[in-house]
Amino acid sequence: MDRKIMAQRIELLAPAGNREKAEVAIAFGADAIYVGGKEYSLRASAGNFTLTEMASLVEYAHAAHVKVYVAVNSLLHNPELEGLASYLRSLADLGVDAVIFADPAVYAIAREAAPDLPLHISTQASVTNWRSVQFWEAMGVRRVILARELSLEEIQEIRGKVNVELEAFVHGAMCISYSGRCLLSNYMTGRDANRGECAQACRWRYALMEEKRPGHYYPVEEDEKGTYIMNSKDLNMLAHIPAMAKAGIGSLKIEGRMKSVYYVGMVVKAYRAALDAYHADPHGYQSRQEWLDELDKVSHRPYTTGFYFGPPGPEGQFYVSGGYIRDYDFVGILPESSEGKGRVAVRNRLRQGEKVELVAPTGAPIEFIIEEMWDEDGVAQTEAHANQVIYLDLPAKAPALSMLRREVGQEQA
Repeated sequence: MDRKIMAQRIELLAPAGNREKAEVAIAFGADAIYVGGKEYSLRASAGNFTLTEMASLVEYAHAAHVKVYVAVNSLLHNPELEGLASYLRSLADLGVDAVIFADPAVYAIAREAAPDLPLHISTQASVTNWRSVQFWEAMGVRRVILARELSLEEIQEIRGKVNVELEAFVHGAMCISYSGRCLLSNYMTGRDANRGECAQACRWRYALMEEKRPGHYYPVEEDEKGTYIMNSKDLNMLAHIPAMAKAGIGSLKIEGRMKSVYYVGMVVKAYRAALDAYHADPHGYQSRQEWLDELDKVSHRPYTTGFYFGPPGPEGQFYVSGGYIRDYDFVGILPESSEGKGRVAVRNRLRQGEKVELVAPTGAPIEFIIEEMWDEDGVAQTEAHANQVIYLDLPAKAPALSMLRREVGQEQA
């Protein structure tokens, strides 16, 4: 095995569903981002990018020394093959750093149309053993994104038998499926999860009904709400950076092209701090509570370590609700670097006199009270609403794309 791979810094790979999320991921410390185009991507409801928009993004990211991977990971039907060669050639011409694929047709057409385009095999391909990894390595694939059903022990065994790059999901939503390949949404709603249109039927509320007693619902558990029998907890491996490094994972992937810009920023920030501390002192590394606390301040389900330490049992599911835990509201973002009076693009209602936190890409959050705020004409305001732009006095210098958040319950009545 090539020990150079093991010596490389671990990559932090962040989701970027649109341009703003991409810029935030880069500002908060991502080494690479993954995006989707308007076609062929498994997040059809994300903002996604036209080729023109992608060209601009690649230029922006590369100027910041950040890589851009493009998801072409849907399972294709015959009509969709027609424009694929042209699309892949265009991506290669843009200089994207890799294409993520699951369908062998994408591999075959890419090899013909854009032979120098780096390819990453998606988690959708369900690669669960070292022989499969060796197969894709022999086919010239640059990276294998491992199935989510693997343990760290299994990954370490794979690492010992291959030289290809290994990537794995370490944070974000999981679903009751095999490596993201789910038929439930298609069966129940006609929306195909394998073609980017998942209805998230696994998050719905379910109860038991006997065939001859229509309308009579029997909770699977004694709860008037029904039960969420397929509602997986969210993955969170921040506390286990050394174990993932030992297993040989070279890229830590955060799920969430559909998540908010605030979610992307806060999760990237926490993992960036942890990885930097690990790289600075691998032997003396210790996880810090403030990093874990940041992950509790984004909208999330209860956390789990997934399959990394063995198959999860009933504790891997969240039976109480299909919704999220949200203890903080994202209330604003600073489009440019500010000191003193800062310009804020408001995302959630703000009022004079309430307590908020300023969160920069690095450093601890700073709590302060909004004493005064003004609109763009300099007129004093006592309240501001989403999509407004206001100015307020900041407690410290704030880099561009710093954010404001408010603890739920802190807002004034």
